[in-house]
Amino acid sequence: MDYNVYNNPLVTRYATKEMSALFSEQHRIGLFRRLWLALAKGEKELGLNITDAQIAELAAHLDDIDFAVEAEREKLVRHDVMAHIYTYGLVCPDAAPIIHLGATSCYVTDNADIIIYRRALELVRAKIVAVIAKLAKFAKKYRSTPTLGFTHLQAAQLVTVGKRATLWIQDLLLDYANVNHALDTMVMRGVKGTTGTQASFLSLFDGDHDKVKALDKFVCNEFGFKSSIPVSGQTYTRKIDYNILVNLSMLAQSAYKFAQDIRLLQSRKEMEEPFSEKQIGSSAMAYKRNPMRSERICALSRYIISLPANAAMTACVQGFERTLDDSANRRIVMGEAFLAADAVLELLLNVTDGLVVYEKVINAHIREEIPFMATESILMECVRAGGNRQELHEKIRTHSMLAEKNFRMTGKPNDLIERLKKDPAFAAVKDFDALTDPKLFIGRAPEQVDEFLKKEVNPVLRKFKGQTENFKGDIKV
Repeated sequence: MDYNVYNNPLVTRYATKEMSALFSEQHRIGLFRRLWLALAKGEKELGLNITDAQIAELAAHLDDIDFAVEAEREKLVRHDVMAHIYTYGLVCPDAAPIIHLGATSCYVTDNADIIIYRRALELVRAKIVAVIAKLAKFAKKYRSTPTLGFTHLQAAQLVTVGKRATLWIQDLLLDYANVNHALDTMVMRGVKGTTGTQASFLSLFDGDHDKVKALDKFVCNEFGFKSSIPVSGQTYTRKIDYNILVNLSMLAQSAYKFAQDIRLLQSRKEMEEPFSEKQIGSSAMAYKRNPMRSERICALSRYIISLPANAAMTACVQGFERTLDDSANRRIVMGEAFLAADAVLELLLNVTDGLVVYEKVINAHIREEIPFMATESILMECVRAGGNRQELHEKIRTHSMLAEKNFRMTGKPNDLIERLKKDPAFAAVKDFDALTDPKLFIGRAPEQVDEFLKKEVNPVLRKFKGQTENFKGDIKV
């Protein structure tokens, strides 16, 4: 790394080499050359005067790219694609005359981008499934462990630790479905010509429309796409980019929600993200155990969430068949969106693989609140024994207010149950402890976890069995 220039932290600190390599110049220009090769093969097959030797020459030089030569040529001609055509032609002198035959720059730039985005989305999807798998194990393990539920960030009815995890999983399943749809409907730009009319190819094939369509199909098949976009200008519609970024934004929303929950739970000492033996939480406060991983998830997720607006603006200003103000913007936003998403997923894998649950702390917090939750059961038992509901309700309300005030003013434990035990109006209750068992207040949470995992999660995990187990969630710093 050159420490005298700006280095993108998404590459140097956060994302994996695998995702970064997809957006590298080596990979992108390698795809340019493969697209030129596919075009030449298709044109030869459809009758143009292209030889086997030319095809073999193109195929032999797909990855030996001389970027220094290309850079010098681009300085001269001020056109990156033409510079790459020139550079390819130097190592393929016999094939040089037929490189890029009939094509426009967007034949290689747009099609290469789509191929990169497809592979990047496949990687994102696999990591989403890997995170779901880790959370599914966690949900199953803690399916019956009671914990305080929170609405409005205030203590509410009990849930279970595992049930809360299903909420995180459900969001990720929606993200999985969205990415699946994006992949299933992804098409190439194809072979469309300078303004999308395919005029240059129609000329090459002497007006044979069927051959033009066949060439378009040939190139799509070479790269495993079912079809190309039905119509285009010079570029594919930039709404496709927007749609991709929306999917990444929704993933980031799920990640942020999860990480924020972990941060809040860690502040209550109920759960904790992994914390290594030598990890330092603060340069000043040596005792700190800061949720660094979850905080980073939130930071990167906010960035991703902001990006669709950028793509929307690019899509809406593409006048007529295209303008070039999309190019520099897309080089930055699309790659960085995927790198940031990859970094977030690596962090999610890391955190979900090492979540720590402090059940005794959770239980202590439950004990602070459960006397209030038990009052309805206490009320019903007394009514069944002949008590007046309205009178009992008022007594519970009065005792509850005093118990809450005592807790807030003195910090002493919630003494509501002790107050009710001393009040003759509640003498019908023989076993107060039985009525305050936390498991009485979790409803169908354990069963909901089981049903959700069986019906919604396990079918997805089975589809990817053996494909996601190697994702470890390594973080660089």
